[in-house]
Amino acid sequence: MTDQLNRIEEKLRVGETELVVIKGGSGRPLLVFHGELGDPGWLSWHSALAAERTLWIPQHPGFGRSPQVDWIMDMRDLASFYARFVREQNLAPVDVIGFSLGGWLAAEMAVQNSAQFARMILVGPTGLRPPQGEIMDMFTVTARTYLNRNVLNPNTNPEFKKLFGGEQTPAQFEAWEDARAQTARLAWKPYMFNQAMPHLLENVVGLPTLLIWGREDPVVPLSAGELYHAKIVGSRLVVLDNCGHMPEVEKVEEFVREVRNFLK
Repeated sequence: MTDQLNRIEEKLRVGETELVVIKGGSGRPLLVFHGELGDPGWLSWHSALAAERTLWIPQHPGFGRSPQVDWIMDMRDLASFYARFVREQNLAPVDVIGFSLGGWLAAEMAVQNSAQFARMILVGPTGLRPPQGEIMDMFTVTARTYLNRNVLNPNTNPEFKKLFGGEQTPAQFEAWEDARAQTARLAWKPYMFNQAMPHLLENVVGLPTLLIWGREDPVVPLSAGELYHAKIVGSRLVVLDNCGHMPEVEKVEEFVREVRNFLK
């Protein structure tokens, strides 16, 4: 189906599985991987980049309207699933951007086969155990509390309020809880990181990589970003001041500028 903004929702096959993918924009594809609370919807940064790129935004199996896949039990399984998706859709080598859990997903795919990507952008990705600090445990608080912790000022940020302000519907709460259940399935133990990842990342060579982090990120400490930067040869780390875990919401102009310049 197509909405008033010319976004298209498609149901694509990956083996025996149906995957819901939102597409919008024009130009070369940009694959977008959402985070652990699911696809947040169309944001200002999507609109900005859609002027020059076609955004492919899949809803991961078990998230949103994509059905769960029984054999996907961890992030490595999910990475293999998406490797097949990229191959069968003739996307490779494709530019990819991943947020939080979606950044970890992109990194897992890169360590398996970096040639499937042309450029990789990781925004506050999980996947590495921070050398200093800890990844915030989303299961010790409500989904709403966890979401609010993703930004420094949830009550004053216009983009955040547009998405998540006001009363939440029962359907929204149900979607968050479904997403949390699927995240637990994928990344419960160890929580939100792969112990082998620091070593595996050293095999990512020749893949242009941009890391974007909020300096005050309370969810994934900046030390994890510094470790990603140290392990991925030739990567660039951009740190945004006065910013938490969602630079795409908190620092929209700076975020779009960095992404656009990198993709050029």
